[in-house]
Amino acid sequence: MSELKQLQTFIEVVNHGSLSAAARVEGVVPAVIGRRLDALEERLGARLLVRTTRRVTLTQEGAAFYEDGQRILAELEEAEAAVASGNSRVRGHLRVTAPAGFGRRHVAPHLATFQRLHPDLRVTLDLSDRLVDMAAERVDCAIRISEMADSSLVAVRLAENRRVVVGAPAYLAQHGIPHTPDDLERYECLSLGASQSRGWVFRVNGELVNRRVTGVLECNDGAVLHEWALKGYGLAWRSLWEVKDDLTDGRLVTVLDTFSTPDYPVYAMMPQRKFMPLRVRHFVDHLRAVYSEPGYWD
Repeated sequence: MSELKQLQTFIEVVNHGSLSAAARVEGVVPAVIGRRLDALEERLGARLLVRTTRRVTLTQEGAAFYEDGQRILAELEEAEAAVASGNSRVRGHLRVTAPAGFGRRHVAPHLATFQRLHPDLRVTLDLSDRLVDMAAERVDCAIRISEMADSSLVAVRLAENRRVVVGAPAYLAQHGIPHTPDDLERYECLSLGASQSRGWVFRVNGELVNRRVTGVLECNDGAVLHEWALKGYGLAWRSLWEVKDDLTDGRLVTVLDTFSTPDYPVYAMMPQRKFMPLRVRHFVDHLRAVYSEPGYWD
C-alpha cells in the first residue's frame, strides 16, 4: 500500500506542479509529500524530480516513470471499477479534448448528457484548436477533424465532414472569384496559423496538393476566422458543419468547388494501448450513436 501511495503522490505532484499544490489537494502538509517522494526515489535508486521552492521538474528517469505510472494507475482504476460493478459501471475521470468551435456545438452537450447517464463519472473537456499532446496532457480521447489519422493512435471514425473555401458575396464582388487554387495568392486568406502550416488541401488533376496561403489576418481560433469571413475580410477554408447555415442563407458563398478534397472525417483518437478504459469506449459509442441519428447534421 505504501508503494502505491508513493506512486500516486508522485503523479499528483507532477500534475499540480509543486509539492505544496499536491499537499493542498490531499489535505496534508508539504513535508508529508516530500517524505513520500524521498522514499520513492530511495526505493528506486533514481532521482525523479528536481525540486525547488516554487516548482518541480522531471528528470529523464522521472519522465519515463511518470508515463508508466499514469498507465498503471489508470489500469488499476479500471480493474477496480470492473470488479466493483460487474464490469458494467462507467466511472473514473474522463478527459476529452476537441476543436473549440466543433467542441462547443457537437461535443460539450453530449459529454454533459453522457455524464448524467453515468453519475460516478467525472469529466473534463478541453476546447482548443491546437494539437494536444495526448500522452503529455493525460487526455483519454481527442476529437479531431482530419484527413488522416495519426498512426500512433487508435482512431474511430465518428462522422463525415467536408471542408470548403468560402467568402462573403461582397468580398467576391470586389475581388473576383478564384478559378484555381493557384489564384489564391492574389487573395486575402484567413489562416488558422500553425495548425494549417501545410496550407489548404485541394484535388488537382486527381492528386491531393497543398497550397500555402497568405494574408494579413491569422488566428488560432476557427470561430474568429469564420466571423472574419462573414465580415468580408477574406477567404476562409472551413468545415461544412460550421458554414452550412451561412451558405443556405447566402451570407457566404463557396468557391473552388471543382477542386474540393475528399471528406475530412471527424475522428475520436485514443492513445494506443491494449486495454481501452470502459469510460472511453462507452463515450465513443455514445458520440457515434448521436452523430448517426437521422437528421442530426441537418
